[in-house]
Amino acid sequence: MKKLFLFIFLLAGCLTMAAQTAVTTASADTAAARPQIAFETSKGRIVVELYNETPRHRDNMLKLVKEGYYDGILWHRVIADFMIQAGDSTTRHALPGTPVGDYDPGYTIPAEIVYPQLFHKRGALAAAREGDAENPERASSASQFYIVYGSVFSPAGLDRVQQKLDTRTQGKVQLTPEVRDYYMKRGGTPHLDGQYTVFGEVVEGLDVVRDIDFVATDPADRPVEDVRIVKATILR
Repeated sequence: MKKLFLFIFLLAGCLTMAAQTAVTTASADTAAARPQIAFETSKGRIVVELYNETPRHRDNMLKLVKEGYYDGILWHRVIADFMIQAGDSTTRHALPGTPVGDYDPGYTIPAEIVYPQLFHKRGALAAAREGDAENPERASSASQFYIVYGSVFSPAGLDRVQQKLDTRTQGKVQLTPEVRDYYMKRGGTPHLDGQYTVFGEVVEGLDVVRDIDFVATDPADRPVEDVRIVKATILR
């Protein structure tokens, strides 16, 4: 009986190890299966990975890239220590100093907010949208997106952000210990969490995002010297 118990115990241990290996492999496979898009910009190359947890946003961006929608457009809104934004196809031929950023294809994508799993860490890819007053369902723009650069936060700074989040979301969005730790070590824009759809992340070229994030801008946050997405291509 003791030998049988030992055999069962060892078998259970092997099964547990196999299960853990399967979970690890599955996680790796999930990450490996994520589509990747390369944005060749006038400042360098940025590669983003699209999350399968946000399929509508993923598929919509892939469609627009295949159509060449993003080729030649500007990063039309840039705010230092915050984010860089693109997606207005009319900016291809925008004259210097003219207002930009109002155009998108005329449809929206239902919100796919998966917080706290997906949050506004440095390098996060997220969808722009109209404000809550006119867009209470928080539906996303079909084409306009931003990439987070953000800042590194102190514990006190995150406490202040949490207070603002409590007011803005009626206490529904809480910065978890894991999320707080990331913001304190690597940075991001926590005040947007739980309110905008994060649907991907930068896997190459975060230094390019930084370089764009700190260019000189005019009072409307448009770069003084145009910064373009020269071409967007699907890598996988």
